[in-house]
Amino acid sequence: PIALGYVVITSYAEYAQGGDYTDAIAKAIEENPGRTIYFPDGDYIIRKPIDIPADPAKSVSLRLSNNTFIKAFDGFGDLEGFGAYLATLAVAYVPVAFVVFAEHLADHKNISSIIGDDLLEDPGLHRTLLGDGIGSMVGAFFGGCPNTTYGESVGCVAITRNASVVTITVTAFMCMILSFISPVMVILQTIPSCVMGGVCRTLYGFIAVSGLKMIQKVDLEDNANLFTVSVILIAGIGGMSMAIGKVTITSIACALILGIIVNVLLNKFKKTNKADENSKGDEQ
Repeated sequence: PIALGYVVITSYAEYAQGGDYTDAIAKAIEENPGRTIYFPDGDYIIRKPIDIPADPAKSVSLRLSNNTFIKAFDGFGDLEGFGAYLATLAVAYVPVAFVVFAEHLADHKNISSIIGDDLLEDPGLHRTLLGDGIGSMVGAFFGGCPNTTYGESVGCVAITRNASVVTITVTAFMCMILSFISPVMVILQTIPSCVMGGVCRTLYGFIAVSGLKMIQKVDLEDNANLFTVSVILIAGIGGMSMAIGKVTITSIACALILGIIVNVLLNKFKKTNKADENSKGDEQ
């Protein structure tokens, strides 16, 4: 392994305490960007998560011998910092779940307005969300990205006015098959950037207008509704983001969370005022 230029993990044994190689592996990754770390025969225990650089230039490759065993931990009580790890995951993914749910809801509202049927009633929001979840699990199983009802797809439906499930399914399979045919990919890459720019402007313009259509029936004469919409637009379009430790909440997530909080607070305030007005009316 040394002759091949590998970094042998046992050379960092001084950082391994009680057989725990967590700090040793982290140190080897930090000091050897772009190299291969070799694990000789033996048992290696990891009791807490290891941060891997997201930058490809700083990433490493791991090579294990035939009789190498990496043991994570004996149980949740043996995992140092497991509570903090779960908290980090919650902060990172809960806002994402809110954003995906909001996108799912908005896209189905838009498609409903295009086809003239309320998809949130038939087949129902619970079924569409279930389909989204199953699609994400299947995609992840095959190494793909999580799936959702992308606004780009809704924009294509709005432009073509074709919402046929059969057409969309056939098109999806055609795209997958054509992606394996190199000449077709070459032809697509020869499309001038100015043409693709025009296509993108049209597509994302449809997406933006579709989003604005959702507030058509909102009573903006009501200051509470006006303030809620304003907060969402300013936070989203203005690019507001917030960092909590190593986790960054994106502008879309911030806009969604702020919109929910503001809406709940203002509705509670409106109900309180209405109750006070009713009580004063009864006294008179």
